[in-house]
Amino acid sequence: MTASRPTSAVVVGASGGIGGALVRALAEGEAYVPIFALSRSVSSVPAGVRTLPIDLSDEATVAAAATRVSEAGPVGLIIVATGLLHQTGVSPEKTVRALDPAAMATVFAINTIGPALVAKHFVPLLAQRERCVFAALSARVGSIGDNRLGGWYTYRASKSALNQILRMLAIEVARSRPEAIVVGLHPGTVASGLSRPFRPDPTANGVFSPEESAAHLLRVLNGLGADDTGSVLAWDGSKIPA
Repeated sequence: MTASRPTSAVVVGASGGIGGALVRALAEGEAYVPIFALSRSVSSVPAGVRTLPIDLSDEATVAAAATRVSEAGPVGLIIVATGLLHQTGVSPEKTVRALDPAAMATVFAINTIGPALVAKHFVPLLAQRERCVFAALSARVGSIGDNRLGGWYTYRASKSALNQILRMLAIEVARSRPEAIVVGLHPGTVASGLSRPFRPDPTANGVFSPEESAAHLLRVLNGLGADDTGSVLAWDGSKIPA
């Protein structure tokens, strides 16, 4: 009997704290060959990891990256590790009076539309007759049922919208790839550029290093079955309500 060909892994957002840690963790294992690190710019990656440029605000670059990845054969794992909470001109709103249309569009472009475009171009590359995973970093604050504090209007809404897209994607993908798993992942609070203004002490209780978060997330992904598709899961494997 001929052994099946190894599938590749793709990490989108490989220049970020969690994305880079995911790339390094995957490179240490042997489950996926080759491993692709995609971002606007990747400074350094482990030996053997292939880098490709991508800009989630430019669909042409997403399509071009998918074409290059397709040349390596079927994909077994896709993780979209991008996310935007703040940057110059963008910050979490404490009140509806602070809403700014341009800032909202920027956040949705990265947190919602970007992962949807990755799904559009990369899901057709997933293996068809074996277990495969499409995952995107979401957030607990995107849960409508779990929202007790309010605030952070745009970030919450962008992640809620992402969760709905992932749910619809899971339903569609199951028709052609019954072994496929589509999930959102809440990485916890991670010492990264995204959380730094809100959790400045990286050693505080409940704050993970990027490496710790990546290990938790990969452990969750490795334990998933087809029945988990369409869910949003926290770093400890618990399901987050819609």
